[in-house]
Amino acid sequence: MHRGPGQEKRSYIMSRVRSKGSRIEQSVAPVLDSLGQAYQQHVAALPGKPDFVLTLLPVAIFVDSCFWHGCTLHCRMPKSNADYWVAKIDYNRRRDNRQRSALRRRGWIVVRLWEHDLAREAAVRARIAAGMRRASGRARPA
Repeated sequence: MHRGPGQEKRSYIMSRVRSKGSRIEQSVAPVLDSLGQAYQQHVAALPGKPDFVLTLLPVAIFVDSCFWHGCTLHCRMPKSNADYWVAKIDYNRRRDNRQRSALRRRGWIVVRLWEHDLAREAAVRARIAAGMRRASGRARPA
């Protein structure tokens, strides 16, 4: 018995996944606003183009989808074309680690939020605030 969409439909669905302005990304902006933080989005000059960069503190925030970034709790690999997906998600994880390391070497505090974290706004606010506390007193790198 075949379950799930066919290859054409799956291809269409995957093509609709946004890299900017996603639902999960949009849910973080109001939290930053409530913390009184001005921010920029998708700063291309920084490794990984963080989803949010605080304008006054050296804090870079990434909002990661559980699937695309390989959350160990929720990422379920598709059964079709499994070798491709395992390699793709593994590559994404390694890239995320390289980008985080590059930002830290430059003096940035990196806050990584998972899609599943966003269900608890208070926890998201606390994680961002903790990053802000770690960054306080530091000048934002150029």
